[in-house]
Amino acid sequence: MNIVHVVGTGTIGEPLIGLLVDNREAFGIDEVTFHKRTPLIEERSKIDDLVRRGGVLAVDDDRWSGFESLGISPKWEAHEALSRASIVIDCTPVGNKNKDAQYSQLDGPIGFLAQGSEYGFGKMYARGINDEALVRGEDTFIQIVSCNTHNISSLIKTLALDEDGTSRLESGRFLCMRRANDISQDGSFNPSPTVGGHGDERFGTHHARDAHDLFATIGHDLNVWSSAIKVPTQYMHSLWFSLELDHETSVESAMEKIMANTRMATTYKQSANQIFSFGRDHGWYGRILSQTVIPTETLAVRNGNELVGFCFTPQDGNALLSSITAVLWYLHPDGFEERVDVLRPYLFQEV
Repeated sequence: MNIVHVVGTGTIGEPLIGLLVDNREAFGIDEVTFHKRTPLIEERSKIDDLVRRGGVLAVDDDRWSGFESLGISPKWEAHEALSRASIVIDCTPVGNKNKDAQYSQLDGPIGFLAQGSEYGFGKMYARGINDEALVRGEDTFIQIVSCNTHNISSLIKTLALDEDGTSRLESGRFLCMRRANDISQDGSFNPSPTVGGHGDERFGTHHARDAHDLFATIGHDLNVWSSAIKVPTQYMHSLWFSLELDHETSVESAMEKIMANTRMATTYKQSANQIFSFGRDHGWYGRILSQTVIPTETLAVRNGNELVGFCFTPQDGNALLSSITAVLWYLHPDGFEERVDVLRPYLFQEV
């Protein structure tokens, strides 16, 4: 049986479980199990709906009675669910800890995924960026890079690399303007813009470091730098970028490359609320699965070879698509791309 087990039901885990259960047949998955750690009455409706749609709940043995007291009936104990899984997707902020304590000792699963915060968990991966870097029988552990790293990397891959993979990037600079928190979260909201430090001497923040390391898996050593600031919004991350190339370019040639990339969306909208609203009305449960949304009217060329502009990050969406692709890569070695087609309606060419 092809069984996918998701650990965590937060901002990544919940929609990922939903994607998997809603598309089990198309994905060739027999069962989707998920682990919820803490029994909370305000989250009972979420668990009930995921189970109604086909998910199977697993909990820690010492929390079992707590879920039953809420009228929730788990089916598996947490370790049992891990042991019987084909693929484990960790959507918690302690993926590396779980790897050392549990995953490395399991014989059943053929693959383990963790999300962007878990640097060092395994080989970095983003759909359409470094697919060729994944090696069957070798890459048991994969780290799905963060949503902003997806955005940065898609800009570099599309606008600064030739079709044969040759890098034409002299330097890349990125300012990540991050939302304060997710619309599902009550805490950690920033009431004013809050700047971040540059803790990495070479890369600034982890966003450029992660993009560099992602491209390193396919043989590149890129000159990239990033800064970050949190702004008081819950809608979307936004990004300012500067790509200095080793040749002259134009807005028209950049647009040709963007339009040819089915994972990038263009827009004439220039505010996060309008783009977020489009995702709410037309996306998968509100999510745009494209890697980036580029307001084309912000594109400009400076000094002939420096392409600058703004774009928006479909937070969660791009990482969700890469997570699904990695799962299918593990489960269907004879071919899986056609199984992703069910999600193509949420990869927009224009927003």
